[in-house]
Amino acid sequence: MTGVVDSIAEERLNAENLRLAEQNAIRVAVEAAEIFLESQSEASQPMRCVTMLALASVMLTGCGSSKARPSEPTAQPAQKGEPTMAWTLTSSAFAQGAMIPKEYTCDGKDVSPPLSWGDPPEKTQSFALILDDPDAPMGTWVHWVIYNIPATARALPEGVPPDADLPDGSRQGRNSWRRIGYGGPCPPSGTHRYFFKLYALDTKLNLTSGATKEELLKTMERHILTQAELMGRYSRR
Repeated sequence: MTGVVDSIAEERLNAENLRLAEQNAIRVAVEAAEIFLESQSEASQPMRCVTMLALASVMLTGCGSSKARPSEPTAQPAQKGEPTMAWTLTSSAFAQGAMIPKEYTCDGKDVSPPLSWGDPPEKTQSFALILDDPDAPMGTWVHWVIYNIPATARALPEGVPPDADLPDGSRQGRNSWRRIGYGGPCPPSGTHRYFFKLYALDTKLNLTSGATKEELLKTMERHILTQAELMGRYSRR
């Protein structure tokens, strides 16, 4: 059973790493194409057209793939004779699937919303949380990475400060803006989904503050006991 679980977790992590590599390749291709277009004269109009078509194809491929939920590590299934439990993540600011209030976005105070959860499995040693937006135009956009939340915690208060190391021992990583801490919803257009994903881990992670989502996922691989998810939406219309 342990071998099967490890294999599944490894496959999921490989899929996530492949998706991230594809996103980086798309960005590089787009930047290279833009530079090439700028260097072309009007005499090279046919080549400009071919390049523009190739650029459009790359961008369409990237935008189409960004709508799918990313593959990420999941909780280890309960061992035989071990009770299963439902674990939920909630917020007093918005319900599951509802619109996130403006004050928690770039259009408001841009502070993190209050979050709370129930008792985790007995072997829990710490929690980790990731907030991301899979509907971003160029791939999943990471809004928040926080880990080594104490096992005794049952909530995160509103407005967690953007400090790398918090007084309770929690550590915060870098979001897609390359900033430490929370960055609220700020979709360029349309209504986007924002997934708050909380993980109960069987260890305290040996991971310094400032880690990326990818580094966190890799470090907590095979340490996830259970997980909970809260999804909110936001539109700037």
